Amino acid sequence: MDISAKNIRNIAVVGHSGEGKTTLCEAMLYNAGAIERMGKIENGTTVCDFDEQETARKTSISLAVAYLNWKDAKINLIDVPGFFDFEAEFCSAMCAAGGALVVAGAGGSVTVGAEKALDNCLKAKKPVFLFINAMDKENADYHGTVSAYQEQYKGKIAPIQIPLMEGGKMTGYISVISGKAFKFSANGVEQTDVPAAYQGELEEMQAILQEAAAENDEELLDKYFEEGSLTAEETLVGIRKGVLSGSIIPTLAGSALLNKGVINLMDEIVCFMPVAAERPAIPATDPKKNERVTVSCEENAPFAAQVFKTAVDAFVGKMNYLRVCRGTVKTGTDVYNPNTDTTERINSLYIARGKKLEPVSSLSAGDIGVVAKLTNTGTGDTLCDAANPVQFDPIVFPEPALALAVSVTVRGTEDKVFGGLNRLAEEDKGFRIRKNTETGETLACGQGEVQLEIVKRKLKSKFGADAEFATPTVAYRESILSKSEAEGKHKKQSGGAGQFGVVNIRFEPGAQDGVFEFVDATVGGSVPKQFIPAVEKGLREAIQKGVLAGYPMVNLKATLFDGKSHPVDSKEIAFVSAARLAYEDGIPRAKPIILEPICSMKITVPEQYVGDIMGDLNKRRGRIIGMDTVDGLQVVTAEAPQGEILTYATSLRSMTQGRGKFTEEFARYEQAPDTVLQSLKA
Repeated sequence: MDISAKNIRNIAVVGHSGEGKTTLCEAMLYNAGAIERMGKIENGTTVCDFDEQETARKTSISLAVAYLNWKDAKINLIDVPGFFDFEAEFCSAMCAAGGALVVAGAGGSVTVGAEKALDNCLKAKKPVFLFINAMDKENADYHGTVSAYQEQYKGKIAPIQIPLMEGGKMTGYISVISGKAFKFSANGVEQTDVPAAYQGELEEMQAILQEAAAENDEELLDKYFEEGSLTAEETLVGIRKGVLSGSIIPTLAGSALLNKGVINLMDEIVCFMPVAAERPAIPATDPKKNERVTVSCEENAPFAAQVFKTAVDAFVGKMNYLRVCRGTVKTGTDVYNPNTDTTERINSLYIARGKKLEPVSSLSAGDIGVVAKLTNTGTGDTLCDAANPVQFDPIVFPEPALALAVSVTVRGTEDKVFGGLNRLAEEDKGFRIRKNTETGETLACGQGEVQLEIVKRKLKSKFGADAEFATPTVAYRESILSKSEAEGKHKKQSGGAGQFGVVNIRFEPGAQDGVFEFVDATVGGSVPKQFIPAVEKGLREAIQKGVLAGYPMVNLKATLFDGKSHPVDSKEIAFVSAARLAYEDGIPRAKPIILEPICSMKITVPEQYVGDIMGDLNKRRGRIIGMDTVDGLQVVTAEAPQGEILTYATSLRSMTQGRGKFTEEFARYEQAPDTVLQSLKA
């Protein structure tokens, strides 16, 4: 088959977790002859779930690419995890895909995962199909499910088939466009007569579909107004234009598990989904001229591609999944990476079908493939012709919502643990490793508890390293509310040279910016000038540990106003020690307090959850600052103590069924209530 951008379709298969996306991909691969038999999730034998953790958990945790050939078209399927913790995989898939297939259950309602997928696809202007799956299950409600989606996505959902139901099971379908009926059989489908009971529904659906088609083409609209109807061919033209513009979401039904309705779905994908050559030009930057440009899907043009996924295989090594945006890349050629300003040699190219990689000599515009063993290239990077460089915009990944502190289980394995975690962060862009400079802890940051648990298990299986993840330490501070004066006297006489130093220091609240201020107010040389720096040094060492719970002391002003010295025994170390003694005596009498970090938050939720969010924030000692409406969602601006929101990501997901998001950043320190001090001492 001659592969060109005019017959390639890159389709992301997305939706709620557990709705049958991977099984649907399996059925499509089987129908196309790409595999000899359909694998099963429960047996760990599917093409797209091949990772050890995926087969163990029986759910997808990272995107997988699998290609098939169908009716003179190459379809690159991108199977995307539906669980919320793996949102970064969805972002990668959107970079590579020209369209999306949303898989939804036939439960009569809009599932959260399908809703989020549809919303994101529409926002990204990706053509979308909706496949109502699991029509083999008891109580499958096709019409109720379609109605629920039509209510939420008014004017967009366009059923292009009517399921034929017998005994609560789907036994075939009617194509609304052609008006023909088909029965499922052992050999696939067989055409049959439209049952009389469905004739009225068919005519009604045809009228609705023709009207939707007419609205996407002026000539068709004129004809529709004049004649009141369109031919099947004209309806096809109008529907396809509506799909490309995002104004129409064709809706079909079937059972991926029983492989019913899947062949029809594949036919409709070829008919309606855009080919790679129709993909809109991609914005980029010309690094030579430092100006914005666009890159069209042209095969006879300088090479340019973007890496959308990085994985590490035990045998192949590092693998970069890329979408060729322009031109052709061949094995044995050098390409330029403007992100790292390096040149990479393309030694091997593959096309992927799950974990199976098939070597190819070249990849052309519009296609998806894999490059192995590149040294300086990662997810989001551009690879291009050095003489005609372009740099694509980075892929935007979600910010981590949950951070846990990493501790090494076995001493001496630190390099293995943290090296492994950094390698895993290359693969999963929803996971990051960062150092908390305040507490010294290394934090594993991700979207949720499930993702971080999988990271820990992968660390063990791939790198043989054990680590524990725990709630991180909060960077509390200590300060004082009043003044006190204290004398610090250090005197040591143990034969030979002695040590002597006396300081009188006034402690009081200082500037509210964390600064420690030291003032020398001595007169008459009561503390010789050469020992003044030693006093400051002693205090700076002492304030690293507060008197209440051992947290650093901030917002403190210390004034040295008197002291004593000895002409022989006074030394620098004596005044360092004297300053510490004064600190230990004076601070407890200056009303010491605990300061806690306060974070500013932006919580984005549908309106129906606002009450729950505000009630929960009150329990966390939070303060509501304001509310705004953005894109139909409520954005609650609030402040809350960091110690109260360490696991907020989990709670928010529970309260909103996964529909809520939040961001946080440090705002300032505030005095903590006594209950915080008691908990720190417990």
